[in-house]
Amino acid sequence: MHKTMETDVLVIGGGVTGTGIARDLSLRGLKCILIDKSDLNAGASGGNHGLLHSGARYVGSDPEAAVECKNELEILKKNAGHCIDDTGGLFIAIKGDDEKYIADFPGMCEKSGVYYKKIEPALAREMEPVLSDDVIAAYQVNDASINPFKISIENMNDAVSQGSQYLSFSKVTGFKITNNSIDYAFIINQNNGEIFRIKAQTYVNASGAWAGIIAAMAGITINMVLSKGTLLVTSKRMTKRVINRLRKATDGDIIVPGGVVSIIGTTSIRVDSPDHIYPTINEVDHIIDEGGQIVPSLKTCRYIRAYSGARPLVSEGNNEDDRNVSRGFTLRDHKMNGVDNFITITGGKLSTYRLMAEKASDLVCWKHSIFSKCLTKEIPLPSTKSGEWSEPGLMVNEPVMSKTGFDPILCECEMVPQGAIDTIVNSVKQNKGKPDLISIALRSRVGKGPCQGAFCSLRIFSHLYDSNVVQDHSDIKDLKRFLNERWKGEQSLLWDQALAQSSLKEMIHSGLFGLELIENKN
Repeated sequence: MHKTMETDVLVIGGGVTGTGIARDLSLRGLKCILIDKSDLNAGASGGNHGLLHSGARYVGSDPEAAVECKNELEILKKNAGHCIDDTGGLFIAIKGDDEKYIADFPGMCEKSGVYYKKIEPALAREMEPVLSDDVIAAYQVNDASINPFKISIENMNDAVSQGSQYLSFSKVTGFKITNNSIDYAFIINQNNGEIFRIKAQTYVNASGAWAGIIAAMAGITINMVLSKGTLLVTSKRMTKRVINRLRKATDGDIIVPGGVVSIIGTTSIRVDSPDHIYPTINEVDHIIDEGGQIVPSLKTCRYIRAYSGARPLVSEGNNEDDRNVSRGFTLRDHKMNGVDNFITITGGKLSTYRLMAEKASDLVCWKHSIFSKCLTKEIPLPSTKSGEWSEPGLMVNEPVMSKTGFDPILCECEMVPQGAIDTIVNSVKQNKGKPDLISIALRSRVGKGPCQGAFCSLRIFSHLYDSNVVQDHSDIKDLKRFLNERWKGEQSLLWDQALAQSSLKEMIHSGLFGLELIENKN
C-alpha cells in the first residue's frame, strides 16, 4: 500500500504562479502541498528576462494584457519591492522603424492607462550613452527588473510559514478519478523512486508549459501553444534602464538590466515539447544583430550565457504566429469537463503572476465555500534569509566574519560565502528536497558569473562533502549534472573570451579530474 499524504489543496508546479497560489491560499486559511517534478522555477519562471512590464509593450497587440501588467506593476512595487530593481525603462525607435507605430504609440498607451513620457533623442542618449546615434524617437515608461527566483522563494517560504508544504522532485504520474472527482494523485519521488499518493479536496494545475500534459492525465484537452524564447546574458550591465525597441513586438528588441549583467532577447519559435529546449547558434546571432541596432556595443561585448524557456500560451483559434497568441492568462474550471475538483491556470506572464494566483485562489476558495478576500494585494511579501542570495550584484569586498567565525567566499564571481550555502542547504532540507549543486544554484547566484561554475562548483562540492551533505561516490553525478547545465548555456556562445573560459573549464573538469571518464564507466 502506497503512503498517502492529505491536504486541502494540491498545487502542481513550482514556478511563480504555483508558489503565488500556495501563498494566497495559505493566507486565506487553506493548507497546501505544492509539488514540482524538478525544483523551483525550473520552467519558464526560471527562463525569462526578469522584466516587470509597464504594459507598454502590449498596448498595440494585447491591450487587456497591457492593463493587467500596468496594475500588477504598481502592486508588486509596493508589496514586493525587495525583489525588484525599479530601473525605469525607455522605448527607443531608430531610423527605418515604422513611423506609423511610433506616432500611434502615445494614443495606445493612453487608451490602456499606461504611463509614458516623450523625451528628445538627445536626452535619451544622455541618459543611456550606449544607445545608437540613429535614435529618432524615445519615450520613458515604468518598466522594472524583477528577480523571478527570489520572488518564488519568498512566496513559498511565506506559504510554508503558514502551514503549507513544498516537495521538490515529486512528479505526478496519474490521477484516480471516481464519480467526476479526483480521489488522489499518484506521485513519484524522482530522487529515490518512491511512489506515494496525495489526497486533496482540490487539485490546481499550475504547471505552465506542462499544463496540457497534466490535464491529459485527467482526460482533459488544453490546446497549448509552446513558444520557445531564447535570451543572452552579457558579462556586465550595459544600461541603467530597461530598453525596448519602439515597434511591434518581435525578436531581439528588449535589453533588461539584471544586477551586474544585462539580459537581451528574445525569440519566438514554436516547439512541440517544453522539455529539452536549448539556444541555437542562429538564435544567438539573430538576437545580437537585432539588439546591436539599438545598442551597437552588443555586437562586440562578452556574453557569458544563453538560455531558453517555453512560453505556455493557450490558443483559442488557429494562430500561426505565436506573437499573435494572447499573453493573457487562461483559468479553467474542469467541472465543465466532468472533473469537479480540478482547475488549470496557465498562460500569462511573470508580471501578472500575482493576479493569476488571485483568480485561481478565488475559484479554489469558492469550491471550498470560503469567501475571504485575497490578501496579497495588501500584505507585503516577507523577506527571508534563504532568498537573499538569489539577488544579483550582492557584493562584499572580502571574506566576512560571521557569528561563528570566518566565512570564506566559495563563489568569487558572485561573492557567495560558505554561510549562504549552509543557509540554502538547510532550507532545501526543510522542504524535503535534495541539496545538490543545481538546487543551490536555483536559490543563489552560484555559477551565474563569468566563470560559469568552473571554480565555485568544486569549492562548493568539497564543502558539501566535508559537511556530509554528499557522502558517496555516486554523488559526483550531481557535479556533472550541474556542469552540463552550465554547458547548455555556453555552447552557442563559443568565441573570443567565452571560448577561452569554456576551454579552461573543460581542462579542469575533464582533463584534470577525469569527469568524462567517470561518466563513461557509469
